[in-house]
Amino acid sequence: MQTAAAEPSRDADPPPPGASADPAQAILDAYVAYLDAFLAVTRRAGGRFLRREWADGQRDAAERLTLYAAAVDRAVEDLRGRLRRPEGEDDAEFKTRFQRLVLGRGDAEVAGTFFNSVVRRVLGTHGVDARTEFTAEAIDPRREGRDGPLHRVISAEGLNAALFASLFRATGMEDAFAELGADAERCAGAAREQLGAEAEGVRAAETLPFLFYRNKAAYVVARARLAEGDVRPLVVPLMHPPEGVRPDAVLTDPDEVHRVFSFARSYFHADTARPRDTVAFLRTLMPAKPVHELYTAIGHNRHGKTELYRELTGLLAAPDARFVRAEGIRGLVMIVFTLPGYNVVFKVIRDRFGAPKDGDRDTVMEKYRLVFARDRVGRLADAQEFEHLRFPRDRFDPDLLDELLTQARSSVVEDGDRIVIRHLYTERRLRPLDLYLREAPAEAAEAAVIEYGNSIRDLACASIFPGDLLLKNFGVSRHGRVIFYDYDELALLSDVRFRALPKARNDDEEMSAEPFFSVDEKDVFPEQWLPFLVPAGPLREVFLREHGDLLTVDFWSGIQRRQQTGEIPDFFPYPQSRRLRPE
Repeated sequence: MQTAAAEPSRDADPPPPGASADPAQAILDAYVAYLDAFLAVTRRAGGRFLRREWADGQRDAAERLTLYAAAVDRAVEDLRGRLRRPEGEDDAEFKTRFQRLVLGRGDAEVAGTFFNSVVRRVLGTHGVDARTEFTAEAIDPRREGRDGPLHRVISAEGLNAALFASLFRATGMEDAFAELGADAERCAGAAREQLGAEAEGVRAAETLPFLFYRNKAAYVVARARLAEGDVRPLVVPLMHPPEGVRPDAVLTDPDEVHRVFSFARSYFHADTARPRDTVAFLRTLMPAKPVHELYTAIGHNRHGKTELYRELTGLLAAPDARFVRAEGIRGLVMIVFTLPGYNVVFKVIRDRFGAPKDGDRDTVMEKYRLVFARDRVGRLADAQEFEHLRFPRDRFDPDLLDELLTQARSSVVEDGDRIVIRHLYTERRLRPLDLYLREAPAEAAEAAVIEYGNSIRDLACASIFPGDLLLKNFGVSRHGRVIFYDYDELALLSDVRFRALPKARNDDEEMSAEPFFSVDEKDVFPEQWLPFLVPAGPLREVFLREHGDLLTVDFWSGIQRRQQTGEIPDFFPYPQSRRLRPE
């Protein structure tokens, strides 16, 4: 629909001083200001890496996570009283105006999500109003071919050292490498070993013109193009030890690259003004990775949420689509459900928690905010938070709907033939570890038990104590990774006191039904855990062999002491066998 430039309606409030009189332009101005701040923080990552400023990098990551909500809050305040919902079926004028304003931008789809965030808040939208927000049709982000390909092309005759040397020089940090030539040779050897005869058929490397920074690493993200046109991932993580920058591994397997971009890791800092083109490139490296997870991985988690919702609405269009309870033991804090065959679960907080849980809604939501702000080190599932969703009543299994309406009434209400969910979280669907161990062959079950201990260990090193260590609170990914997903008892390691059980001093204390010593709510006794973790039998023996130290105070207090010194450990999102210099 063609419209003139948007004008405030006659009964609309005037714009605040300095704000555009055109609401669409005001929203775009707010988005651009947000994006400038987002990219300013993102661009610090290169300097942090070169100067080895790891703690400052963590603070930057935490700062960047706050920018979107703050920008939306400011825009909502500026536009309060200046937007009106249209009375007819046509799109609101401010929506069509905004669409024209962002046409041709390389980030138009992300700008559209920002627009939705602001407009929904200003108008108090529940559900979706296609007249005032961008829905499944999105915004056409094409730039009419003006920009050309995002990637750079480096010609090659096979996967040789010269190709890797060119990739390293293209990073702009050539002088910081410890041994660029020798390390290029090592990378070429590793790549040839992985790809075999295919390595000789490589005719070019196509590389994104920016690095992906996270934690203490920077990633060269490229693809090797074979003579017949096929591509293979070519991802090189760079580390910066005291002697200089060095490649740590070469990754050519899509599943291994998938793990680098995992939903259980913190977001990358990648200096790209063309997120959709970046996501399109990444999908050529890992075609099975959902689009919403890739947007989230590069820091545009709010647009990742938009893509997730659009994916969900597409699935619900199928006539037989029904929400059902997720597999596993029913939670005491959350009602968890899913769509059969979908890789996402939906979590709604119960009105009352089952014993022995004694928290409340605010406490649970605070735990989720903590997880959002922390380094998840590949062991905590990322979550998206939704409000005021509306679904057809017939899309729910009757038993599930009854549970939602009776046990989560503060979050779930009926509105005619619609069910309104005022608040829920989504997470990646995982196979609960307790179920997995019952079903898996012996070798896979042993590997999962070892991964379970590794997960607890990694979380400790990231200053996270899961709280509830029961198997049912961990899940297994399709790559065999064990990930924690139940956050209501999660705590920072610094807030926990690990104690050894005191010895009884006499028979009365020995026979007492109640503890004969004082116990604070922050006290934890690791030696008591074993009966509640892995069931007795061969799997428990595996756990004790590999991770028996987790049941000692010395392990946990040792981690706490190292963290007090400011130590920031390394976490490698790829197998140790891929490391060029394994420890």
